[in-house]
Amino acid sequence: MARMRSKIDRLVRNAAVVVGGSVLILLGTLVYLILALRAAQAAGPDVMLFATLAAALTAASCGALAPLVRSNRLLRQEIARLEQRVEELADAQWELREQEERARGFVELMSDVIVRRDAAGRIGFANDAYCRLVRLSSAELVGHAFTPLVLEQGPVAVLDEGTRTHDQKIASPDGPRWIAWREVAVRAGAGTETLSVGRDVTDRVTAERALAEARDQAEAANRAKSRFLATVSHEIRTPLNGILGMTDLLLDTPLTPAQTTYAEAVQASGRALLVLIEDILDFAKIESGRVEVAAKPFDLAAVIEETVELLAPRAHGKAIEIAAFVDPGLPARVIGDAARLRQILLNLAGNAVKFTEAGGITVTAEPGPRDGTVALTVQDTGIGIAADAMERIFGEFEQADAGTDRRFGGTGLGLAITRRIVARLDGSIAVDSAPGAGASFRVELPLPAADPAVQPTAPAARPDLAGRSVLVVTADPRTVEALRRQLAAWGARTLLAGPDDPAATAAPDCDAVLVDHAIGPAAAARLAGCPVARRIVMLRPGERGALAGLEAAGFTGYLIKPVRAASLAERLGVAGAPAAALPGTPLAAPVSRPQAPRAVPYTRAVLVAEDNEINALLVRVLLERLGHRVTVTSDGTAAVTAWQRALADRRPFDVVLMDLHMPGLDGLAATRCLRFLEAELGVPPALIAALTADASPADPETYAGAGLDAVLTKPLDRDRLEALLASHSGRGALAA
Repeated sequence: MARMRSKIDRLVRNAAVVVGGSVLILLGTLVYLILALRAAQAAGPDVMLFATLAAALTAASCGALAPLVRSNRLLRQEIARLEQRVEELADAQWELREQEERARGFVELMSDVIVRRDAAGRIGFANDAYCRLVRLSSAELVGHAFTPLVLEQGPVAVLDEGTRTHDQKIASPDGPRWIAWREVAVRAGAGTETLSVGRDVTDRVTAERALAEARDQAEAANRAKSRFLATVSHEIRTPLNGILGMTDLLLDTPLTPAQTTYAEAVQASGRALLVLIEDILDFAKIESGRVEVAAKPFDLAAVIEETVELLAPRAHGKAIEIAAFVDPGLPARVIGDAARLRQILLNLAGNAVKFTEAGGITVTAEPGPRDGTVALTVQDTGIGIAADAMERIFGEFEQADAGTDRRFGGTGLGLAITRRIVARLDGSIAVDSAPGAGASFRVELPLPAADPAVQPTAPAARPDLAGRSVLVVTADPRTVEALRRQLAAWGARTLLAGPDDPAATAAPDCDAVLVDHAIGPAAAARLAGCPVARRIVMLRPGERGALAGLEAAGFTGYLIKPVRAASLAERLGVAGAPAAALPGTPLAAPVSRPQAPRAVPYTRAVLVAEDNEINALLVRVLLERLGHRVTVTSDGTAAVTAWQRALADRRPFDVVLMDLHMPGLDGLAATRCLRFLEAELGVPPALIAALTADASPADPETYAGAGLDAVLTKPLDRDRLEALLASHSGRGALAA
């Protein structure tokens, strides 16, 4: 019994311990749940959700809160919401893993190399392209500081957003490769890493360097060609200068008719050779891209009329006429390259003279179809061009008659050169022709008007011939058309008559009469007595010998063909004055062509530096015939010495003619020495002119920088030499 009571007491005590422990656990769980819910409520709904669930699960694990969960609606809602959120988080995590896999696959498949390094240079990531470039696996790279050997480093540029770009030539197992890098700093935890993205540009760099090398080789070839052209030109022009110059001197001596014929044949052949050389050298310069364009203001009418005047002797020698008309509606001064325009006109009008046996040539300039453009037309009455030859004539070494029976000489380069120059000037050229019907070449060039505020001289007054009548007597339709258009632009009424027309002698109601001497001396003399105040005869340059007889016959003035607009205006009157009331222009005052002076007012001391004996002899004889005192030296050093000696003897030189290419001290260096001595000694500067046979003389700035005042090209032109000396009115006073 006692033993039984003892067991019962033990069971009661154990039960009390269990019950007490359970109560304590339950109380602790409830306290924990209350505290957790309060803290979670303050932290946020999601934290509260997790805290509620944790507390509920803790209580449920003890089996004590199951009735609480079943009876608490809030807990049931929170548990359901938590289950949904857990499912959503699982889905999002799966999508993130999928996107990460896709991004990693994309990065691995990229041809660009990608590598990420930490501040110590250790690689944290390298894509497959980088691994292939360096022939190492990702496991061998990640965690290691690896950088390929840099063979060549390009310049580094930093963009506005901080990205660094640069090119590197690196060593790889497959050979050197050029990589174009873009590097940017990215955050990695508490520090930063450098993400580098590179692209293999080896092919591009190789192509660029090959292109640069090819360009350098082409430029070197062009320089070699230029040196060759300069050398060949100098070597050809120098003896040609002697041939033409000595022929001129020979023709100035008494010769038999046969000797004169032979000498003139030599002269004509030499000039033809010079033209061929000029064409070939011009084409070579164009081919090498050395055609320079200098856009400057110039007098458009003067350039056109001067060019036509240059060709007039050739045209008149073939008994054909050449005339020019410049529309008064064009600006007096335009901006462009006057030298290239002159070359275009010389080529086109020169061809027209060559291929025309009867009739004549007309050169006109009119406003183009667009503002700031000028349309130039060269029209002839020559042999014409077949339709199938229209394009061929613009080719190199081509003519319309390309067979072996070519009647006309030349290289066939004139039109090829012209087309390329026109293209260089941003213009266009076209031709309209038919066999036996002549040809018409039309060139359109951009020649905008120059600023009138910077005119070098005041523009000439435009004649006002409104209400006046001018009778033109000529048998040449080109002269008639040019005069008619010019007079109409000034307001005059033009009457036309032939040499046998009775109206020509009557000249009814006319204020002036223009008579072409080409109608015949007798007819011209008969018209000299017509009852008109202004009786003007038009002559070719070679007909000046008839002036005395024409003046005696009754003419009051004359014009030289081709007639310049300014000369015609001066003959007929000026703006605002009645044309009939003006006195006739005397024959002794021609204005159409200024004549080069044939003599000098006094003797000058001239120093000639020329290493070629024949050319030195030619210059000496030309100068001595003009009455000058000449000293000849063979190089630049001797020229400087002769200049110093003459200054010491108080007989300084007034003029120095300096060949540019001489042994030892060349012409430019010798000129600099002379200018330095003049400045040091305080003596008046002499006129120093260059003598050059170069195909492409240096630019004017080079000559001016050396101290040269003028340039004379070989073959030496006697008239230009005389004009240069005549323009120099004394030491230190070079005429403009």
